[in-house]
Amino acid sequence: MDDILICTETDYYLETVLQKTIQAIEEAGFEIAMEKIQCTCPCTYLGFRIGEQTIASQKLTIKDNPRTLRGLQQLSASINWVHNLIGITTEDLAPLFNLLRGSDDLDFPQTITPEAQEVIQKVSEVLSTKQAHRIDPALPFQFNVLGKTPRFHGLIFQWDPSLRDQLLIIEWVFISDKQNKTITTPQELMAQLIIKARARLKTLAGCEFTYTYLPVTLNSLEPALLTNEHLQFALDSSPGQISIHPPKHKLFNTCFNLVPKSLKIRTPLKALTAFTDGSGRSHKSVITWKNPDTQEWESDVQIVQGSPQIAELASIVRAFEKFKQPLNLVTDSDYVVRIIERAEHSLLKEVSNPNL
Repeated sequence: MDDILICTETDYYLETVLQKTIQAIEEAGFEIAMEKIQCTCPCTYLGFRIGEQTIASQKLTIKDNPRTLRGLQQLSASINWVHNLIGITTEDLAPLFNLLRGSDDLDFPQTITPEAQEVIQKVSEVLSTKQAHRIDPALPFQFNVLGKTPRFHGLIFQWDPSLRDQLLIIEWVFISDKQNKTITTPQELMAQLIIKARARLKTLAGCEFTYTYLPVTLNSLEPALLTNEHLQFALDSSPGQISIHPPKHKLFNTCFNLVPKSLKIRTPLKALTAFTDGSGRSHKSVITWKNPDTQEWESDVQIVQGSPQIAELASIVRAFEKFKQPLNLVTDSDYVVRIIERAEHSLLKEVSNPNL
């Protein structure tokens, strides 16, 4: 047993329980190094240095040049251990985690790229400066979705008006950079963060958030909550309030970015209409439209190798490239429609097919 944490409501009970614990351990034949017993702050516990108000990681040795996949995995595990405390995003760590791909041999030689070296240096610098705060049981908990779409992260915090810096950082929340879906919408990413944060707060304090702040505009907040099933599921039974206005703080000013307004609307425009289609047999990818100046039908036909879906998508891409003005797109492919509706501002997963 490395660390034993004893908590009681009063100092009297603490002393009583401590002595009984020591007695029980010694009667079982174990020894306790009395000089290591910590009864006052600051103290160390499970690798963290705990003060009266703050929590920081103990000095962590970063091996900045692992030579094998095994060494790289150990380095990544060490960084993940303090990930939620220091606030370095999953996107920041991507160059390092990308090196873990490609081999199952732990002794496989590994070379650190310049981008990964920058990540390691940044982690080393942040470890010496960043800290989190201890929970104040008298204050409510709040959660803010931060970052630029589509790579969001979140912050569990409390707000203490009596302090000079009123923001009490409790824990950062991140989602995996490896999404299951090929296209993941911003609303889905926000929902994943909210679900993870609510579960984490249950573990930390056994309660719910008083306020949850989402990076959307006032006009889009209500429609998002009414129509998006991912956000509805994430916020199901939540007793707290949903808001778009986080407390005024420099951290939120630099990190809080609204999801861009959608360029797609559901009603047809009084504009050029382009018809698209694709064939898996002939591999033809087709766009046709009526030229508004000549009133003549024109077309763009190209040969695109691959499935009918690839040919259909290729015609859509060319239509976006060809027509810079607003336009109506008509396709008979449900596959294409679903991709277009999900693609805007979304996170795209790396796929093996370069054409796709």
